[in-house]
Amino acid sequence: MIEVKHLTKSFGKFTAVNDVSFEIKRGETFALLGPNGSGKTTTLKCLVGLSAPTSGEIRINGLDLQRDAREARRQLSFLPQRLSFHENLTAREVMKFYCELRKLPAKRIEDVLHNAHFDFNGFHHKPVGELSGGMVQRLGLAIACLPDAPILLLDEPTVSLDPEGAIRFREFLATLKSEGKTIVFSSHVLADVERLADRVAILVGGKLVAIESIEALREELMRSCRMRIIMANPDERWIEAAREAGASEALMEGGAMLVTSRAEDRMKLLRAIETAGGRVARFATEELSLEDIYLNYIHAENDDSQKH
Repeated sequence: MIEVKHLTKSFGKFTAVNDVSFEIKRGETFALLGPNGSGKTTTLKCLVGLSAPTSGEIRINGLDLQRDAREARRQLSFLPQRLSFHENLTAREVMKFYCELRKLPAKRIEDVLHNAHFDFNGFHHKPVGELSGGMVQRLGLAIACLPDAPILLLDEPTVSLDPEGAIRFREFLATLKSEGKTIVFSSHVLADVERLADRVAILVGGKLVAIESIEALREELMRSCRMRIIMANPDERWIEAAREAGASEALMEGGAMLVTSRAEDRMKLLRAIETAGGRVARFATEELSLEDIYLNYIHAENDDSQKH
């Protein structure tokens, strides 16, 4: 459905997106995850044709976005991160404007407004200037749904939404998914990605550092655990013993060692530390979270960048 090959986007000497490649299947919900400044918004703008790539190729449903721009864009609907509507127009008038702009039947406004997931509570008759940030965000989502396009691209869609609005948005996305829509959204909020996405692309500093299914990330959680080991005789030597016994991470924090390993290696690690001369006073284990794994990708990429 969407093919991205060696996408690079530079602004002068600054490279916002650096040689990024991925494919998105029809009907898939695909998330671009990364910290602020990681290249998520630039990638989406390239996908929707608002920003021309410096190099690389983008295909939408087999159509080259550069050569067949008009036909490719008909497959898409886009919700930008920052929304700006004329404050004196009502929500309904704004929707009418976009309906006419895209040459859509007026009936689409009623179809979208009566979708329970938007729940404007009569606010569609109010001027935009009187709407809360969350209601403006809902208006943006409604406008993005007007074309009934097969592909929906959303940049930070849950920003400004209150908890109730976020729940309704997730229900809304589930409905679109059940209708076979292909959904691409960006976020720096891991909880949204975990609840909504089939697969996630992790971007750091404009580079693609991983593409994983949510299931694969959860399996990685099952393989990893962290131990806090209180040492009676804390010493940096025990770190090397833990690493030689299979720890993926080991560091001293005061009188405690923080060790990350596979769950089945825990007892072997403790024995190795004691064999090396360490005296374990007590220890506690804790499971990693998806956020821990996400942060590991970020730290690994940052460390690699510093080495080069």
